[in-house]
Amino acid sequence: MRLFFAAAAVAPLLLGAALAASSAPSPETRDPNNRYQPAFENQTRAPLATTATKIKVTEIATGLAKPWALTFLPGERLLVTERTKGQLRIVAKDGALSVPVAGVPATDTRGQGGLLDVELDPDFAKNHTIYLSYADKRADGTGTNLAKAVLVEGPAPRLDNVQIIFRMQPSLDSTLHYGGQIAFNTDKTLWLTLGERSILPGRAQAQDLKSDLGKVIRINRDGSIPKDNPFVGRTDARPEIWSYGHRNVQGSTVHPTTKKLWTLEHGPRGGDEVNVPAKGKDYGWPTITYGHEYPGPKVGEGIQQKAGMEQPIYYWDPIIGPGSMSFYTGNVFPAWKGSLLIGSMGDKKLVRLTLNGEKVIGEEWLLKDLGQRIRDVRVGADGAVYLTTDEDNGKILKLTAG
Repeated sequence: MRLFFAAAAVAPLLLGAALAASSAPSPETRDPNNRYQPAFENQTRAPLATTATKIKVTEIATGLAKPWALTFLPGERLLVTERTKGQLRIVAKDGALSVPVAGVPATDTRGQGGLLDVELDPDFAKNHTIYLSYADKRADGTGTNLAKAVLVEGPAPRLDNVQIIFRMQPSLDSTLHYGGQIAFNTDKTLWLTLGERSILPGRAQAQDLKSDLGKVIRINRDGSIPKDNPFVGRTDARPEIWSYGHRNVQGSTVHPTTKKLWTLEHGPRGGDEVNVPAKGKDYGWPTITYGHEYPGPKVGEGIQQKAGMEQPIYYWDPIIGPGSMSFYTGNVFPAWKGSLLIGSMGDKKLVRLTLNGEKVIGEEWLLKDLGQRIRDVRVGADGAVYLTTDEDNGKILKLTAG
C-alpha cells in the first residue's frame, strides 16, 4: 500500500451530526441551471457543515478498468467489479489483484453497460454466494440482469452454479441508464434499481407499472416475489415493483437504524436526487423533476411538484454526477457519525450530508483536490471509508484519520 495524498476539511464550526446553522452559506456557489423553487427548506443548497476532520488517503489497488463497485470479503479482502471489462477481481489484504474470476456472465460493455454491482449473500459465511448485476445484450436490445453464484476462491478463483434470477423487461435498444444497485433488506429480500434507459420510449415507461423500466424492484434471493410487495395480485402491474417513477438510480443503501432503503438518482441537467423510496410510491419521473433536458428544454410540463408524486428529500442543481453512497457508522471519523457519504463523478469529490432524521441540515465537500471521479463509497468494519474511482486506470482508495 502506498500513501499518496492527505487532505483536511475546512475550518471547524461545531460537532458533526448536530451542526449546520441556517445562516451559513451553502458550499454550492455556482448559478443553478434552473430557477425552480424547492418544496421545503434545505431541499437543496443546504448550509455548509464542516468539521475539523483530517483525512489520510491511501491507495489500496490500482490498474482497474472503471471499477463500479466493491464489497468486503472475510480476512480484510475485497471483491471489486471492473465495469468496462466485465471482470470481477479479488483484492488481497496487501492490495494484490487476483486474476479475473472465471465464470462471470457475459456482459454488454458498450456505453454505460458492463459489470455493475456486487454484493455478498447475507449468509455468505455458510453458502459463499454472491450477487452480480450487469448489462445484458439480447436479440431485441439490452437490459439489466441479476445473477447469483457461488464464489470458489484459490489461485484460480471462479464462480460456480451461476443462475440468472432476474431479467429486466422489456429490452430496449439503448446502452444507457441501467441502474443496477443491489441492497439487502433485513428480511434478506433484496432491492435492485433499474434505470429507464434514457431514450424517450423507455422514459415513457418509468411510471408504467407494466414495465420494469425506471423502477426499484424487490425480490427474494431465488428470484421469486415477496408476497407483501405492493402490487402483488394486480393484473395491471409487475409484482416485483417496489417503487416507480425513477430516472437512473445508481446508489442505494439501507439506513443503519430505520432499515429503510435510501437511493441516489441521476437527474438530467439539474435534479440529482436523494430519495427514501417507500412501498408502492411514485417518485415522479418524468412528470416532475428539478432538472431540464440537455441542452435546455424543459422536461415534459416543466413542473416540480404534483399531487400523488413524492418529493426527493434532497437535490442538486447544478448536478454532481452521483456515484453511490453509504451511511457512516464507524469510529474512525467520530464527527461524521450518522452522515451520508456520497461519491461525485461529475464534480470529482466526496459529499457529506449532515442529517436530522430524513432531513438534510448540512453539506460538506471533501477530496476536491484529489481530482478523481468517485464512484463507489463503502464503510468497512474497521471504520475506514473505501472508494473506487471511475477511471480507465481506476483505483481503490482507503480513507482514515490523518
